[in-house]
Amino acid sequence: MASEQISVFDMFKIGIGPSSSHTLGPWRAAQRFVQKLKDTDALTVVEQVNVLLYGSLAKTGIGHGTDIAILLGLSGDDPVTFDVSQVLPKVENIKASRILNLAGEKDINFVYDEQLLFLFDQSLPYHPNAVTFQALLSNGTAISETYYSIGGGFVTQENDSESFLSEVELPFPIDTAQELISACMRTGLKISELVLENELTWRAEEETKKGILNIFQVIKECIYKGCHTEGILPGGLNVERRAARLNKRMLKDRPYSDYDSWLEAIRSGGKDFGYILDCVSCFALAVNEENASFGRVVTAPTNGASGVIPAVLQYYIAFYDAYSDEKIIQFIATASEIGSIFKKGATISAAMGGCQAEIGVSSAMAAGALTECLGGSQRQVLMASEIAMEHHLGLTCDPIGGLVQVPCIERNTMGAIKAITAAQLALQSNPDKAKVSLDAVVSTMWETAQDMNVKYKETADGGLAVKVPLSLPEC
Repeated sequence: MASEQISVFDMFKIGIGPSSSHTLGPWRAAQRFVQKLKDTDALTVVEQVNVLLYGSLAKTGIGHGTDIAILLGLSGDDPVTFDVSQVLPKVENIKASRILNLAGEKDINFVYDEQLLFLFDQSLPYHPNAVTFQALLSNGTAISETYYSIGGGFVTQENDSESFLSEVELPFPIDTAQELISACMRTGLKISELVLENELTWRAEEETKKGILNIFQVIKECIYKGCHTEGILPGGLNVERRAARLNKRMLKDRPYSDYDSWLEAIRSGGKDFGYILDCVSCFALAVNEENASFGRVVTAPTNGASGVIPAVLQYYIAFYDAYSDEKIIQFIATASEIGSIFKKGATISAAMGGCQAEIGVSSAMAAGALTECLGGSQRQVLMASEIAMEHHLGLTCDPIGGLVQVPCIERNTMGAIKAITAAQLALQSNPDKAKVSLDAVVSTMWETAQDMNVKYKETADGGLAVKVPLSLPEC
């Protein structure tokens, strides 16, 4: 069996909210299906396309924008570059006109209510997030493909070699935390340095660094936009955006005009504990409010948990005077390696593991990254990651109304604060005396995921999703 080789650009993907597994993944699946039609010279003879959504994709698909993502993917649009202001208008036009411009090349009739089906009571055994595309051709034949969105924007099919990166010989093949620490001890490399060595297998170092800084640019723009956008989040819950109001209260009347001057305004507010707490919460809220509004975000490692790592990174930049390319690259590279260990040993899909697989993993990633950037040893990095996840074990995914809003947005603030706490604890601790290893907590997380009732796995069938009436405001 092929070994899963995960790059930093697999853990951190640029896309559009609100969900990596329910929006970005299905979008990519639709693109793959369109490419299949092109590769088989079938595109020009397609007369009809049907879409079947199963399991969690069906149950929370409307709230997570799965239908929207699929229509845009079938239209040939790309989530990295598509104008986010046109997401809803374009989909509404498809519904109203009943015309889908397949791959941006061929108009076909498409009746939304008849050809995009939510099969609420059906699931496929391979993974809860399944979608089948059927293309009916003019010669009377059909092409059908089933894809699985397995978390973090990753898409696969059963026995699909495309779920793995092309086979290469990594200098440091890592599947577990023990393998990671052994490689670091053997070479003396920091975790971020080891990551950059592995990335050389795919591309030149400067290209990797440029790509990471591009990831940060999207994160930076997302935080800043979220901190300056007011209004009500879409979806019907009428959740009010809070980051902009909190940002105003924090900064009072200190003037600024762009990200850099805003950063200086934040720093000039001092280092009072309550103030820093407000800042971290504001950063996380900003990202996830953008995510919930079909904004452009970065999977970190998922969209639902996309605010944790940006919030902790922004905290590090603002309060440790770490606004440098070198430090940003170090932070993101370290975080990616921690995330890959969880993906290989457990899951980063809430539909498989509950919210521990999203907020828990992102908190562990952020904790480890912050620890390395603050001068912690490799073993302290792994200790911080373990502490963060240990205190997210069993966290359920129970989105009200199937929307990535309540409790998801606030959970990102909690994940960020826990990450900072975990880093501080690890930096003040001796890893030799730790009772729980990172590998043990990864294994425990996976066992917990398997034991968890399916109604707490992004189905909106349990927890807060059934206890809070949709007419009530967020509290």
